[in-house]
Formats: sequence, C-alpha cells, structure tokens
Amino acid sequence: MPNAFSKEERVAFENLLEGFNDALVLSRNVSVYTTDQEMMERTNDVIWRPQPYVAQSFAGTDMTSNFKDYTQLSVPATIGFSRSVPWVMTAKELRDAKQEGRIGDAAKQKLASDINVAIMNVAAQQGTLVVKRTAAASGFDDVAQCEAIMNETGVQTFDRYLALSTRDYNGMASNLAGRQNMTDLPKTAYQRAYVGMIASFDTYKMDYANRILARSATSVTVNGANQFYTPRATSTAGTGETSNVDNRYQNLAVTVGSGTIRVGDCFTLAGVNARHLITKGDTGQLKTFRVTAIISGGGGTGTIQISPPIISGQGGTDAELQYQNVTATPANGAVVTFLNTANADINPFWQKDALEILPGRLSIPADSGMQVIRGTTDNGIEVVMSKQADIDTIRTKFRVDVLFGVVNKQPEMSGVILFSQP
Repeated sequence: MPNAFSKEERVAFENLLEGFNDALVLSRNVSVYTTDQEMMERTNDVIWRPQPYVAQSFAGTDMTSNFKDYTQLSVPATIGFSRSVPWVMTAKELRDAKQEGRIGDAAKQKLASDINVAIMNVAAQQGTLVVKRTAAASGFDDVAQCEAIMNETGVQTFDRYLALSTRDYNGMASNLAGRQNMTDLPKTAYQRAYVGMIASFDTYKMDYANRILARSATSVTVNGANQFYTPRATSTAGTGETSNVDNRYQNLAVTVGSGTIRVGDCFTLAGVNARHLITKGDTGQLKTFRVTAIISGGGGTGTIQISPPIISGQGGTDAELQYQNVTATPANGAVVTFLNTANADINPFWQKDALEILPGRLSIPADSGMQVIRGTTDNGIEVVMSKQADIDTIRTKFRVDVLFGVVNKQPEMSGVILFSQP
C-alpha cells in the first residue's frame, strides 16, 4: 500500500504534530490567509492581498462634491518558504521505534523554528515604526513608547505583540521583579523571568534575535525637493498592460557626506511629522522610516528605497488625502537623522493584522512509490512526512516538509524597538 505507515510511525507523527503546534508560538500571533493551491500554482505562488482602506468624512449634509472613488491598495504575498528535514535510518536502527521518534522531535523543533524565524525576519526587516531607547531595557516605560507610537498613528488597540531578545526581555523582568508594591507579577518575574502583558502588548522571549548595525553614513541630506508619493492601485505599461502596484515603498534621492547607507537603517526626516492615519492629525512626532534597498550608490549622491512612502498630500489627489501619513514633503537639503546609532538586537512589535502567514500544500501522487502521511497545525500549516525504502541497502529515507509564505501587509502597523542607542 502506497500510504502504509506502521502504528508506531503514526503515533510518532501524531506526537510530532502535537509538539509542532506547541512550538509555533509566534505564528499563532499573526493572521492566516488560506489560498487555493491550484490557483497559486498557476500564479507562481503569488497572490495580491488588500491593505486596509482608510475612509474620509466630510462636514455638512450636502455631499454632492464628495462622492469620489476609493483607491484600493494591495501587496504581493508569496508562498516562498519550502523547508524540509530529511534523514535516513538502517534496518537495524528501525528496530528501536524511539530512535525515529527522537529524530522526529528534532525535525519538529527545527521546522517550527524556521517558521518563527521567517515571521521574525519579516517583522524585523519591514516594520517602520521605530522606537529608540538610549538605555538598556528596563520595563514599562520602554513598552509604553511602543504603545504611544501605535496609538498616535491610529493602529488598532487590540492583538498587539512584542518579541524581545532574551537579554532585553530579562532586563524588563528584572525591573518588574523589583516592584514590591504589586502582587503576583513581581514573584513570577523573579522566579521565571516572565513579563506577560505590558502596556497593551503580549510579550514573548526569543532565544534568537536579528541584529542591526550602527549607522555608517553621516551628514546625509535629501537631494531634491518635491519627493512625495502618490498611491495608486494599478499602473499601465506603454503596451497598455495593467498591473498591480506595491505601495509600501518609495525611492528617495539623498546625498551622503561620508560612510554608506545600509539596508535596515532607521531614520527620520527634518520637518516631516507623522500623521494619525485616520484623523490625519499631526502627532507632533517625527515620522520614522526604514531603508529597504539601495537603488544606486550607498555613499555620495544616490537613491535609496524607503518604507513607508512619503504621502504628504502635496499632489492633492484623492488617494493622497485618503492615505496621507506625514505632515509635509521633506525640503531639498532636509537632514536625515539615523536612529540606529549602536549595534543592537532588533525587537519587533506588531498588530496581528499587519503580518500574515499563507499555508501551502505539497501534492505527492499516491502511486509515486513513497508513503505519505499528512497533518495540519492549528494555524493551517500542513506538515507532510514521507518515507521510501531502498531494497539494495535496506535503508529507509524519511523527510518532513512544510510550505508557507509570510507577508507584512502594512509596515505602518509594525515596528522595532532598539535599546542602548546613544
């Protein structure tokens, strides 16, 4: 039978799947979008996911001149992560069923880690809300700044998460453990280095963390006026073909005095404050940006790709007024101030709807000669275990596979907090 697994192997797989669910701590805190796998194959595993609309309201009862089209923005999401753990066992080794179970546990641990790391990489690299702290992590005041930057820009107040490196998380737990005037929490913080929910964020401790380098570039200014962005749903090529537009990025011409700008650098622009995305009010705080690519040059005069785009409303289009996120377009010569001034761990935070995971599915024909067993995690990720024996060597090959994608639909609903930045 092509799909015949022994009872011991089925039990081992069920245990693996159960443990896999437990290990997917971070992926449970992002949205899940289930796709039609046949359609995904025909589109090269790419689907365009809509960003949230931002509505406009007007005063008065006569709306004659206010019936206008809404611009629906979308971003490309790709099922691009295919991870597998393969191993081989001899006929002698297979006499011990526990040996196969131990290897399965290792496979579960690695693949769950791969999924969590993929989510953290996207959150750390594409989050644009940047909180700079000059000292080491110390507790409530740090997380409160993450809450402030989200509240000020209109991010939903529920389903917020913060993932901290072990050292930064323990620094917060140390502060909490010293608060003798609170019940329960200080004791747990002391015994287990546990923080829990702080300032509307569920916090998690990472045993790994991305790193950011101190900025290299100095004396950086904007090179040219009127560098604002106009959102658009689609673009039309010279041949008349229409295609979707990814509105998360914008090119910005700059001049660098010395050093080089790096992907991941965090910065503000002089005179460019953030707006509340719904009310359009001035937050009084400089808008934060990330460098997402170097288009030309890293030093001297060049062009960088940044996120989010500078939507100042200067062009006056309906789309600009709908998605306006800053108070002004940066002036020619406006100073670029980098926030990552020292090497540090990147601690991402996000609202659940910002990040999305797309489960994929591998199709293995039943008559292919392999024996296959499948299971699905609570968040829709399919785990496939397959095996195939070699009669020449009486060795059996095993593999456990997962296929998935991760997308940051809204970089302005996710960010990073950096500690010890002078």
